[in-house]
Parts: sequence; structure tokens; C-alpha cells
Amino acid sequence: MKVLVAGANGHTGRLLIQYLKEDGHEPFGLIRKEEQKAKIEELGGTPILADVTQQDVGYAVKGMDAVMFAAGSGSSTGPEQTEAVDRDGAINLAKATENLGIKKFVMLSAIAAGDPSRGPEELGHYLKMKGEADEYLKTTELDYTVVRPGGLTHEEGTSKIQVGETVDRGTIPRADVAKTMIAALQEQNAYHKTFELISGDTQIEEALKTL
Repeated sequence: MKVLVAGANGHTGRLLIQYLKEDGHEPFGLIRKEEQKAKIEELGGTPILADVTQQDVGYAVKGMDAVMFAAGSGSSTGPEQTEAVDRDGAINLAKATENLGIKKFVMLSAIAAGDPSRGPEELGHYLKMKGEADEYLKTTELDYTVVRPGGLTHEEGTSKIQVGETVDRGTIPRADVAKTMIAALQEQNAYHKTFELISGDTQIEEALKTL
């Protein structure tokens, strides 16, 4: 499966490229800077230069079997950049995916994006933007999956998670988030679903079957 990963140079994006390759897929990394190409190639992906904040990203999506959005504006940017990347960038990519007739779209969101009042006050605007992007996906014809993890860590993954429409706040290794996103590509029970996840006791594939 040819899979485009937006935000491929981020921590989770790099893991997506690596694990997609290991699982026999053909990963493509959407990046914004020329100097990021070498890292994507090193991980086994094909780099594509594009900016999701620009309207025309169809050329980056063309020919793909699935698209993943793992881009983020980062914690050091202002609210305008959060709107441009986390909301508008995700919507631009989803529109391009739908326009080209590609069905599968996996969104990396955040716990409490559906109800920012459940999250930290300082993340309120970020969660609102993530939530608006998630809601847009639900209006499309895409076979979407929205993955809303708790606090992301760099710990070694366990491949065991807890999922639900809402879950108690907790943490989860980025490795397990990436593996969950990849499993959602082919687990049809995860299509048209939005769920929160943290570390738990259930194997990823089995957890997705319970949604």
C-alpha cells in the first residue's frame, strides 16, 4: 500500500515511515524542507516536498492508497500557526485526498479534542483546532479514522493500548500511537471511528475490533 505521511519529519511521523516500511508498505514522507529528505530516505521512505498550509497539495497525494496526517505546528508557535497547520492544513490534505478518490485517511488528533474543557487550559486553542479538523473529516466521503492519544512519550512501545470514545487522561508511547494508526489502515472496524487511546492491556489489533 502506498501511504503518504504528512508531518513525516516529526517524532511520530518518523516512526510511521519506519513501521510502514517494516510492515511491507511503501511510505512517502511529506516534508517542508529540502534538508529533511535524507532522514526520510534513511528510514525507508520517499520524500515529497509540500506544504499542507497551501491549497494545492493534490500533487503530493496523487497515486496514494492512503493518507496519514501527523503534522503539527509545534509548541513554540502562536495561535495563527496552530490554525494554519493543525486545522487548515489537515482540512486541505483531506480535501485533496477526497478529490482524488482516495478513500483511507488516518488523522492524528489529541485526547480531549472533542471537548477542550477536558484538557489543560493552556492547550484549549490547540484542542479546538484539532477538534474542528476532526469534525470536517466526518463530513467527507473518506474512510477516516481519528486517533486521539493521551500524553505522548518516547518510551519503548508495548503494542498494548486502551481505547474508547473517551478515556481517562494518561500517556502512551509514540511508537504505540504509530502502530495503532497503521493497524487502522486495514482494520475496517476502525473506519468512520473517532477514539481516544492511552497505554493499556489489550493488543492493538484486538482493541480496534472493540470500537
